[in-house]
Amino acid sequence: MLEENGQVSAKAKAFFEKAKKVAETNNFDYAIDLYIEGLHFEPEALEEAHLPLCEVAMRRKGAGGKNPSMVEKVKRMRGKTPLEQMLNAEYLFTKDPDHLPYAEAMLKAAVAGGYKKTAHWIANLIFQTNNAAAKPSIHTYILLKDSYAAIGEFDKAVVACRHIIRLKPDDKEMADEYKNLSAELTMALGKYNTDEDFRKAIKDRESQEKLHAQSGVIKTEDYRATAIEDARKKLARNPDLPANIFELTDALSDQDTDKDENEAIALLENTYKAKSDFSFMQKAGQLKIKQLRRKIRRAKTALEANPNDEQALVELERLSAQFKKTELEHFKLCTQNYPTDLRVKYEYAVRLARNEQYDQAIPLFQEAQKDPRRKIAAMNQIGFCFLKKGWLQDAIDIFTKAIDAHELKDNATGKELRYNLALAYEQQGDTQTALDIYRKIAQSDFAYKDVSQRVEKLRGNKTEPTSQ
Repeated sequence: MLEENGQVSAKAKAFFEKAKKVAETNNFDYAIDLYIEGLHFEPEALEEAHLPLCEVAMRRKGAGGKNPSMVEKVKRMRGKTPLEQMLNAEYLFTKDPDHLPYAEAMLKAAVAGGYKKTAHWIANLIFQTNNAAAKPSIHTYILLKDSYAAIGEFDKAVVACRHIIRLKPDDKEMADEYKNLSAELTMALGKYNTDEDFRKAIKDRESQEKLHAQSGVIKTEDYRATAIEDARKKLARNPDLPANIFELTDALSDQDTDKDENEAIALLENTYKAKSDFSFMQKAGQLKIKQLRRKIRRAKTALEANPNDEQALVELERLSAQFKKTELEHFKLCTQNYPTDLRVKYEYAVRLARNEQYDQAIPLFQEAQKDPRRKIAAMNQIGFCFLKKGWLQDAIDIFTKAIDAHELKDNATGKELRYNLALAYEQQGDTQTALDIYRKIAQSDFAYKDVSQRVEKLRGNKTEPTSQ
């Protein structure tokens, strides 16, 4: 374990420092071995080993590194101790970072071994990955729920349980589980030390019903109204507890009405003014964006029903402009308040680019590349910014590097990178190279964007310079 001064032991440090130097030479497999060896001495060395090892895994993948061999899988699928199991799973995960079951095996072992810091990190990574999946896995959410509960992070266990309930709204057993986790969270937030203390805090019938209301699975109007009423009572009893404020604003937000959302936004903004805690302002910004999205959907529906309605068109344009401005301001504030959060920087840069503020967006995308999960996407965005600025050769260089680093050439990201590269060549006047790239995209996905039209156009004008 970490020494009393928070530093890693000399043995582990020697392995980690050597692994870092080896990784710089692109000898990724040896670097992985060294990091894993050092983690045997310091399993909780997150900043010193787990995070750098994750980056090595992504760099290795981008360089075309092979997945673990059958021999490696057989050797690493087991372990005599939770530590051995955790590091074996992490080894396989670094060799195949797209295979989530390896990360899940690592999480199970980390929880079993009591490595809470590591378990927290890998659980969050799994949570983000599952949330972003086209079809999130219920089994993964169940693992996350149980793992978070085991390490005492009941707030996240409750959120994982909510995801399960959304996917299985009629599961009574999960509804009961949600109620139990909510009670555990309440106890943790209230810092109750014994069951007796907790029973005293919820001894009356009203409080028991309140806990049950929090576990409402099918959010009918009655459930939502009850949730708001209960949250108001809870906030009145303890107005300084942030969890109570967020609970009420969530309940109000579930109503999906301007009136309730505006009340939630006002509560969050006033709390921010009183406490100077940006998490309240961040939540208010998220609700404003959600509200505007709903208004835009309604405006689009109205315009589709009556395409000749000029007033409906003007309203849609007004809401769209307001949405862009609100998102831009929201992520600007998030970046200012969370300056080390690479995800926030990436999202802010995306909004800057959408507003054609390319010079401000490019440095943020370049910083966001440090996050292995967004490296290729950030490179694509940088190239696109250069393309829009007219820096065509720079755009070509960036797109080419991103394509070389991206392993799956024919997935959505791979096609977008090649399409953007072709755009850059086309605008540069190199129509033959552009045509060759468009043709290869069309061969695998004829309906991709306007690629078929561009092929037809360039085939008919191969001798003429292309102007954009």
